[in-house]
Amino acid sequence: MPPDASRPGLASREGVSPPSHGRAIAMALLVTVLWSSSWILIRWGLDDEGLPPITFAALRYGLAAVILMAWLTGRAAPRQRLRGLGRSWIVRLAILGLLLYALTQGAMFVALAEQPAATSSLVLSLTPLFVAVGAALSLAEVPTRWQVGGAVLVVLGAWLYFAGDLGATAAGMIAAGVALAANVGSSILGRDVNRTGHVPPVVVTGLSMAIGAAVLAVVGIGLEGVPEVSPRGWLIIGWLAVVNTAVAFTLWNLSLRRLSAVESAGINNTMLVQIALLAWLFLGEAPGLAGLAGILLVSVGVFLTHVAQRRTVATFAAAR
Repeated sequence: MPPDASRPGLASREGVSPPSHGRAIAMALLVTVLWSSSWILIRWGLDDEGLPPITFAALRYGLAAVILMAWLTGRAAPRQRLRGLGRSWIVRLAILGLLLYALTQGAMFVALAEQPAATSSLVLSLTPLFVAVGAALSLAEVPTRWQVGGAVLVVLGAWLYFAGDLGATAAGMIAAGVALAANVGSSILGRDVNRTGHVPPVVVTGLSMAIGAAVLAVVGIGLEGVPEVSPRGWLIIGWLAVVNTAVAFTLWNLSLRRLSAVESAGINNTMLVQIALLAWLFLGEAPGLAGLAGILLVSVGVFLTHVAQRRTVATFAAAR
């Protein structure tokens, strides 16, 4: 549920005020643009540079975690917040790191290496429906009929866009399924962690990412060994780590202080449209008529997830 901005001391206690609803939407959309570009960069790293998927993911998130943790420990206020975290919060952030980075991202890198990106995107497009059910059960964020209808349209549009021979493989579908399950869990847990405003977004991002990246590094090196990385490969890894990860995930966690779990998942699903356009521009994969119809359905579905937001916030406030 969106934080109660009227509660005294919320902004001053954390030093970062929750963004307005409109600003949170714009912030989340910017993040999805960065994440969508990651799919192109990851494909270049896997195909052109020959980077092993799990180790590639570990290098991306490991470098980003080093940057964030260096910033956190080098400043008095964030360092004090890190030291003041109780055991329960550390456990929650560790679980978030395992779900969001080690499982979701690690499995998605494997899926991208094993099958076409369209197939993995289709699997992940089911996230909003599962998040809607999970948020209703665990966060008391019961979606409206408009929001549920929007989530259904998102899934139908994604299915229509990627209709046909998707080139799925057993290993790729298993990896994509793991990524889907972990993505749903991290969406719900991430919203629960950020909506309280107890821990600053950069602390949430840095600590959870460090834990998740450490697990990825152990698994990746153990299974794939230490790769040889070219200068172009390091450039790809560096951009993914600094801009598309360290900056993007911090902005995403900040936006979650205002957006509901279903709403953030709906915005995240605009990546289907963005990835299609980027693939058209950079990979020569032009969408057909079915693809254009799917894009339209996804766009309408995402819009509907926002229609009843004002009424939803009022309902949640009354319920509290």
